[in-house]
Amino acid sequence: MNDTAFSTLPALEPGSVWLVGAGPGDPGLLTLLAAKGLAEADVIVHDALVNEDCLKLARPGAMLEYAGKRGGKPSAKQRDISLRLVELARSGKRVLRLKGGDPFVFGRGGEEALMLVQHGIPFRIVPGITAGIGGLAYAGIPVTHRDVNHAVTFLTGHDSSGVVPDAIDWEAIGKGSPVIVMYMAMKHIAQISANLIAAGRSADEAIAFVCNAATPSQQVLETTLGRAAADVEASGLEPPAIVVVGEVVKLRPSLDWLGALSGRTLVPPTERPGESGRKVPA
Repeated sequence: MNDTAFSTLPALEPGSVWLVGAGPGDPGLLTLLAAKGLAEADVIVHDALVNEDCLKLARPGAMLEYAGKRGGKPSAKQRDISLRLVELARSGKRVLRLKGGDPFVFGRGGEEALMLVQHGIPFRIVPGITAGIGGLAYAGIPVTHRDVNHAVTFLTGHDSSGVVPDAIDWEAIGKGSPVIVMYMAMKHIAQISANLIAAGRSADEAIAFVCNAATPSQQVLETTLGRAAADVEASGLEPPAIVVVGEVVKLRPSLDWLGALSGRTLVPPTERPGESGRKVPA
């Protein structure tokens, strides 16, 4: 990258940690600070959702450490990851903690930062484009649209124990949020869909699953809340996925810009066909 783009940016100093969001997948969505950190880090501690193409931007000789956590698979404990950051910084390394999306949006970046504070380690937070916004944009689904919604809710589909969080007020969200964006919700979509329908959402309401968002393997499943669980199972799609419920999903046939680059014809809103249960590569 042109050195001029980096010239006014802060340096990743020895003995410090940058907690950096890598965005939803496409390395083109990295911020300048993220790219600079990759170019300067001695050690990059990355999670499972970081696209390998982002890691290719690391400086020659940088050490890559995998610290991913995936549901149902052996994973590093969060406390161990946080303490590893402390250990590396104390040894004088320039440490980049690289996370998919944004470190402060269901990324546990706050926990890691608090551990650094506890041990007196200097750090910087470098926000990234969260999958709940950027991933949906790559599927042609806007999080907000003036004619559809004036509010949106972001929630996680499972807690630290791997089950749907008890603390979520499904009735309040179901009644009050026209658009709901869910992280880590695919595994529990049957229960989540039932909760939302019980809260008053229509079984015919549009829902979309965007898997491997903003990567060459991105796939999108459009269906309805009532059919979501069955259609996900039939599709064979697997996480990671971002899930969105609401009328904004119906804008996708008109706004699927990535599909248009591959030859798909975008349909004006008044001409959109009413299809459901479609799985299309994007």
